Amino acid sequence: MYTYKIHFAENTFAYICSMITTFDLSKTIAIGADHAGFEYKTAIRDWLTKKGYHLTDHGTYAADSVDFPDYAHPVATQVENGDAAFGILICGSANGVCMTANKHQGIRAALCWQNDIAKLSRQHNNANIICIPARFVALSLAYDMIDLFMHTAFEGGRHENRVTKICCS
Repeated sequence: MYTYKIHFAENTFAYICSMITTFDLSKTIAIGADHAGFEYKTAIRDWLTKKGYHLTDHGTYAADSVDFPDYAHPVATQVENGDAAFGILICGSANGVCMTANKHQGIRAALCWQNDIAKLSRQHNNANIICIPARFVALSLAYDMIDLFMHTAFEGGRHENRVTKICCS
């Protein structure tokens, strides 16, 4: 794990960005979705549970229309606080949950729609939340992307400097 303090021209930014190269999969995985992602969330939660992973399901718990920030913020908070190894967010396009999660200083949420994007989001950007567009990817692809995301390490090196510049005041 790498820890950095972000420095700006006149003052030191108090937030510390942590560069964890791999996920501690003994920790819980945070998951959440709006109504458009409800079916995928349920299937993904069950799939990961059968594989022996522990999850915190932040909802939604039905297909009734809801507001995506109500589910994205708790997932992002749990990841940001270090109480989850990483997060999974699902909505129709994944744009809304991704935008919401990225409002949190310690979050690097990545909108993923193919395997290479999921892998590169970890290798180059040290993403800690994967955002999946349920209306645009097959469930089998979502499984593959999550598996790649959770088992791909951050490469560091030339990417470290860039990733540390993401945090802002």
